[in-house]
Amino acid sequence: MKTARRTFLIYWLPVIALCAAIVVQSNYPSPDFGPFFPLKDKVLHMAAYGILAALFYRACRMTWPGRLSPAQLLAISVCFATLFGVSDEIHQSFVAARQADAMDGVADFAGSVLGALAYMGLTSRGGRCFLSRTGRRR
Repeated sequence: MKTARRTFLIYWLPVIALCAAIVVQSNYPSPDFGPFFPLKDKVLHMAAYGILAALFYRACRMTWPGRLSPAQLLAISVCFATLFGVSDEIHQSFVAARQADAMDGVADFAGSVLGALAYMGLTSRGGRCFLSRTGRRR
């Protein structure tokens, strides 16, 4: 398999798939699953956008190795995920069963920061990549 196609499938397709899943889910009423607890909606937002930021960080890091510092990757990942969250809130304002909520945007930002920081921490210590099979950077 060609390198560009492999890079796209392994690193960028998960980003695109999660973005598509978020947009599709935004067309329906909020899911009601699992136990109820205060701020459950905000925790779900933080989780989704934390995963999105981590996937975006991973895709950028592996697509352009060595071109961006961890701080640059962090900033780009947080900005991407947060702006995607804001665009999704705007989209929800046009959906009959949904409504836009500024606090969801805050939760998206917080989750983005936590997700990108977590991925950065797991992959940047001492030059080792803890998430790869070999333990080495690619």
